[in-house]
Amino acid sequence: MKQYVGLDVSQRETSVCVIDESGRVTFEGKAKSEPGALTELLCKRAPNAERIGFETGAMASWLWHELRRVNLPVVCVDARHAHAVLSTRLNKSDQNDARGLAELVRVGWYREVKVKSEESQRTRAVLVARSRLVAIRRDIENQVRSIVKEYGLLFPRAIGLQFRKQVNDLLGDDHHLRSVVDPLLLVHDQVCRQQSK
Repeated sequence: MKQYVGLDVSQRETSVCVIDESGRVTFEGKAKSEPGALTELLCKRAPNAERIGFETGAMASWLWHELRRVNLPVVCVDARHAHAVLSTRLNKSDQNDARGLAELVRVGWYREVKVKSEESQRTRAVLVARSRLVAIRRDIENQVRSIVKEYGLLFPRAIGLQFRKQVNDLLGDDHHLRSVVDPLLLVHDQVCRQQSK
């Protein structure tokens, strides 16, 4: 007999609901939100799983890849679509959400989300991290410009090493702003090094 599973994933625990093809609940429980624990529970309680559904979220991509690796038929359901359906339930709980997700994948009333490949995720992570470093570098440069401008000290636009050189030339060795600006320039130097990697 076919089985359908709903997983309501949270950071520590995942609520699990297994239903049969007629919609009857055959198991409800919880497992740690990690692939090994979920795989063990699913192999024991839902060996004939036709579809295992869970919503998009912070851990969805990781779980999808790990559960697919052990050949479990997982589908990642669009969270907004699932929310629209699940919010009509009277009692909002993790257990009820898991049951609602199991029903969604049983009847097919869901919008599956294409999960990015692991390579694509790595590339995106690198781009996001680099973007953050660029923003930090720019924030430090703007902060230093603002500090020295209050003392009537202006210099042409520059970034990176050229920026630090111009600030150092402008302030010299004994300017009283050194104690304020030097820590910022040290952080700026480190951010530039990491950004260039």
